[in-house]
Amino acid sequence: MPIKLIIFDLDGTLVDSSIDIANAINYAVEPFGIQPVTVEETIRLVGEGITRLMEKVIERGQDANVRSQNKDLLIDRFLEYYSSHLTDNTTVYPGIIETLEKLNDCKKAVISNKRESLSVRTLENLLLLKYFDLIVGSETTTERKPSPMPVIYVLSNLNVKAENAVIVGDSNLDIEAGRAAGIKTIAVTYGYRPIELLKGADFIIDRMDELVYVLKSLR
Repeated sequence: MPIKLIIFDLDGTLVDSSIDIANAINYAVEPFGIQPVTVEETIRLVGEGITRLMEKVIERGQDANVRSQNKDLLIDRFLEYYSSHLTDNTTVYPGIIETLEKLNDCKKAVISNKRESLSVRTLENLLLLKYFDLIVGSETTTERKPSPMPVIYVLSNLNVKAENAVIVGDSNLDIEAGRAAGIKTIAVTYGYRPIELLKGADFIIDRMDELVYVLKSLR
């Protein structure tokens, strides 16, 4: 069962974007008197896309009017700031580039619940885009992770069977999407989610360079 396709999550797996996302949240909520978020809080909140992220942030506030009337404005303010400061503080995790360069025999894709344009720009700014054959964002398909639809979309577009693909991510959303699509799942422990949420994965690795050895074991 040779692996021909590796699908990666983006935030928390390839890159640490938590500071830039926290800064964008705090810019968005500042006029409304909502308590700013810390980077640690941001790490717990992200993963389900920008709309859901802002809903979670709003739920921390006490003003019902903010919750009911201003969500779209908050999203717009978030995107305004984040688009202009996308990778000010975002970094590539250790071992990512070295590992990607060893995977020339496999097709590679990214599936993120971040918007597609922001995902592409993040990868481009950090010199990672050239390693990938396809980028899927939150609006590329009609459903997002944990739905299997983005995974199925990648399999179809890159013409790879489920048994020849794996997904690598830091979240239960990645694991659930991969399992539902019938592909092997590999969780990384260094990202945004605690290991307790990763136990459904077929494999768990502590560093990205361990991925090469896991893939060899699947041949």
